[in-house]
Amino acid sequence: MTKLQIVDHPLIQHKLTLMRDKATGTKDFRQMLDEIAMLLGYEVTRGFALKDKAIETPLEPMIGKELASKVTIVPILRAGVGMVDGLLKLLPTARVGHIGLYRDEETHNPVFYYCKLPQDIAETMVIVSDPMLATGGSAVDAINKLKEHGCKNIRMMCLVAAPEGVKRLSEEHPDVDIITAALDDHLNENAYIVPGLGDAGDRIYGTK
Repeated sequence: MTKLQIVDHPLIQHKLTLMRDKATGTKDFRQMLDEIAMLLGYEVTRGFALKDKAIETPLEPMIGKELASKVTIVPILRAGVGMVDGLLKLLPTARVGHIGLYRDEETHNPVFYYCKLPQDIAETMVIVSDPMLATGGSAVDAINKLKEHGCKNIRMMCLVAAPEGVKRLSEEHPDVDIITAALDDHLNENAYIVPGLGDAGDRIYGTK
C-alpha cells in the first residue's frame, strides 16, 4: 500500500511559499528547488536498508553501518532534473538515469521520448524526481518503464502533489511511496495543480 508522506519541515514550507510566489525569479526558484530537494532527500532515504561495515577508528576497530544497496536518481525530464543536484549533495555516489516525458497540451497525457538508465539499476534503490505530481500520468509511465527494467525498490519524490495524481499513482503502483512537500487542492481544467506554482519547467529554465 502506497505511503504518502507530506514533509512539513519549517524550512521546506518557508522555501515552498517563496517558490509559489509568481514574483520569484528563475535564479531564486532554481536555487530553492535545489535546497528543498536536499531537505526532502533526508525523508526519501529514511528506511533505506543498511549493512554492517568493519572499519578502524583512530582508537579501535568497530562495526559501522553503510547503505546496503547503491542508489539511482531518475529525474523525469525536464523539470525533474532541477531536483537532482540537491539529492547528489546527500548521495554523491548515486547514479543518475533519465526518463523523458512531455505533456500533450491537448490530451494532457504524457508522451514518452527518452530513456537512459544504468545497466544494473534493478539492483539499486531508485528515487524518481519530478517537482509536480499532477495527473500522475508521467509518474506512472516512468515507473512502468523502471519496472520493465526490473526495479523493485522505488520512491517518488515531488515538490507539490494533487489528490488526483496521488490517487492514480497509488492505484497503479501501490508499492511506491510518495514523498512531497505539499498536497494541494485540485487540478484545474488544464490539469495544472491549484494553487500550485505554475509550470515548474518553465520557472526553472526561464522558458516562459
